[in-house]
Amino acid sequence: MEATGTDEVDKLKTKFISAWNNMKYSWVLKTKTYFSRNSPVLLLGKCYHFKYEDEDKMLPATSGCTIEDHVIAGNVEEFRKDFISRIWLTYREEFPQIEGSALTTDCGWGCTLRTGQMLLAQGLILHFLGRAWTWPDALNIENSDSESWTSHTVKKFTASFEASLSGERELKTPTISLKETIGKYSDDHEIRNEIYHRKVISWFGDSPLAPFGLHQLIEYGKKSGKKAGDWYGPAVVAHILRKAVEEARHPDLQGITIYVAQDCTVYNSDVIDKQSASMTSDNADDKAVIILVPVRLGGERTNTDYLEFVKGILSLEYCVGIIGGKPKQSYYFAGFQDDSLIYMDPHYCQSFVDVSIKDFPLETFHCPSPKKMSFRKMDPSCTIGFYCRNVQDFKRASEEITKDFCTAEIITEATVAGGLAIQGFLTRSRECCCHSKSPGAAELLRRLTSSNNTHAQNREMCVFRRGRDKPFV
Repeated sequence: MEATGTDEVDKLKTKFISAWNNMKYSWVLKTKTYFSRNSPVLLLGKCYHFKYEDEDKMLPATSGCTIEDHVIAGNVEEFRKDFISRIWLTYREEFPQIEGSALTTDCGWGCTLRTGQMLLAQGLILHFLGRAWTWPDALNIENSDSESWTSHTVKKFTASFEASLSGERELKTPTISLKETIGKYSDDHEIRNEIYHRKVISWFGDSPLAPFGLHQLIEYGKKSGKKAGDWYGPAVVAHILRKAVEEARHPDLQGITIYVAQDCTVYNSDVIDKQSASMTSDNADDKAVIILVPVRLGGERTNTDYLEFVKGILSLEYCVGIIGGKPKQSYYFAGFQDDSLIYMDPHYCQSFVDVSIKDFPLETFHCPSPKKMSFRKMDPSCTIGFYCRNVQDFKRASEEITKDFCTAEIITEATVAGGLAIQGFLTRSRECCCHSKSPGAAELLRRLTSSNNTHAQNREMCVFRRGRDKPFV
């Protein structure tokens, strides 16, 4: 009887936290995100130019973002559609109870797991649908206007909280059926895309059966000493995602693997071995790989010398985003404009969606409004993600990353994995108009070596290596 009473108190507590969290988040939704018309916007390797066309025109109010000086850009709608098409995974409530706990929500503690899910989801979208894919209904999300969505959110969660006190469950919002949705598409290719779109989202459902759902990720996290209700860091989440992909049994997931860099170093022989592993005579193709590189871009605060590096990474077609954020508040970084990072925020608590239903609603898995944050506010601890479709793709990615980030690097002797280590990032000027020059090598070396930290503490690096002895330089 006492245990039951404790469970009820815990449920009431989590419900209150969810409601309070969304009241706070509603003010964030109300705040419009401003984009400059003078600077390009990078989103996961795609560059958008918000050029001046007609000063009498304005970005539609339903966009959730505004162009400075009331100017609509040439391809703002394309940017919006691309951004909204990315998979958005947030706090959820009222999902099946997590084993070994009384928790039915991850509100307040699961944000890094959610941003990790978003990064993995983008990798799977690239794998099955390609970077050019966008959701045909992306611009039709209802209540995408920040103000009306905020009002709707407050009313919705006030009602949800009151219902929880009386033991009632909130009714699910009706949605368009999968049959009706597919009926709108004109060819088999579009139908296939919609099927995979739904399939990818279903793999992240909040149930014990979903291979990349919260329940499974928490189970894999136990080996790292984590449990439901704990806060997870970006590096721990990288290893949890690797384990989840390794253990996934769905036939469609047998052609993809995850490699997690050790000491910020990616060895090409190890990656190729991983891509070539478990190949059978029936499937001679090498596997796709998602490469996760946990890094620390500074000491207590992010070193601003790494701004151009982060911008360069997000400009690559191979990039699937960054698990990062502010201290104790994780975001999924997907792009940038000038010195501000564009992100998706997992802190909005939404109701559980049963993805086992054939026509489950898609709207809550797509974010209607991009948000921006100054690079200076970024927590130094993060995990960078890349996707390579096959071995040849990986080799091309390695060459491009090496060319762009290692050409002007400072090479110093170090006892890291028995070879040379790169102890600082320098991004050379790229042909894309979106980058500016990085600090000179001598200046960065002076800044790095002036620290009193030990090499292990000061090691802020990422380098692709050909093997255990030869680096890619």
